[in-house]
Amino acid sequence: MTSPSDLRFAETVSLETTEDAEAVEAAEAAEVESALGRLIERGFKFVHPRNADGEIVTIVGVRVHGTVIDVVRLDAEDEVTAMRMPAEESDILAPSTLLWRRDGALREVIDALLELPDATEPQAQRRGGLGRGCWVRGNHGRAKYLRATA
Repeated sequence: MTSPSDLRFAETVSLETTEDAEAVEAAEAAEVESALGRLIERGFKFVHPRNADGEIVTIVGVRVHGTVIDVVRLDAEDEVTAMRMPAEESDILAPSTLLWRRDGALREVIDALLELPDATEPQAQRRGGLGRGCWVRGNHGRAKYLRATA
């Protein structure tokens, strides 16, 4: 038979476990928010590709600078991919040429990406050359990056 003190102990342990889980969740959310803030400060723009049901499937950040494009994809806190590619790459979500890539946990990948040196901007690009484009909304909340040709 369970005594009242055993029930109080079980309730206390359950409450502490719930509070611990909430604290861990809050810390993880703060880490994601901090990482996204650091990327935004560096000029990353974000899109949230969705599946056919309209659910967000990932978070993608893009930064075009100088002669390169930096892309970061966040699938989960421990599933992050960052890439640097030439600005003339035609498909930034599945590039054929990579200059740098890192896969791993959020903090490790974002720190490595932000440690990369900025690419210098050639004169031709300042006049509207390489590396320009925009995200266009498609069906069911999906988006596609279209490179500017002129």
